[in-house]
Amino acid sequence: MPRRIFKRYMPHPDSIREHKSLRFLGTLIHDANLWHLNRHSVSRAMLVGLFSAFIPMPMQMLLAAGLAIPLRANLPISIGLVWLTNPITMPPVFYCTYKVGSWVLDTPPLALPSELSMAWISERIATLWEPILVGSLITGIVFGITGYFATMLFWRWWVRHNWRKRQERRHNPQR
Repeated sequence: MPRRIFKRYMPHPDSIREHKSLRFLGTLIHDANLWHLNRHSVSRAMLVGLFSAFIPMPMQMLLAAGLAIPLRANLPISIGLVWLTNPITMPPVFYCTYKVGSWVLDTPPLALPSELSMAWISERIATLWEPILVGSLITGIVFGITGYFATMLFWRWWVRHNWRKRQERRHNPQR
């Protein structure tokens, strides 16, 4: 089952419960269902984590945890997926979300200067924020839903594949 794959890389629930940035959630993260590895909780975690990764805000892990709890998604996977947008991947990801937002809002995207600086960004933040936010929401929703259904399909395929292998071994014991 894919459960073994996920379990291999998951932190222990106690280490997440003790994490100082998640202590404000109190007993909410002690719910055992947030730690289960089944098709539904992992698929929801993909939805939550991928959506949260595309939202341009500090502390994306808190957003992922806040969404994972009421949606009963696997908490460690939800939180871990936000690291897809890390300091190395953020510039190209958010540039793409800006382009998507500009396209959706039908505004001409600004040309990047030869040297991107904080001064350039702060001068143009009034025109940049709306396309970035709209593009981030759209890409977050699209990637989240795609991750959800891809995980559901992969999990079903994996279970059927292993079930067929067991059936073949049962009918052909010499193999």
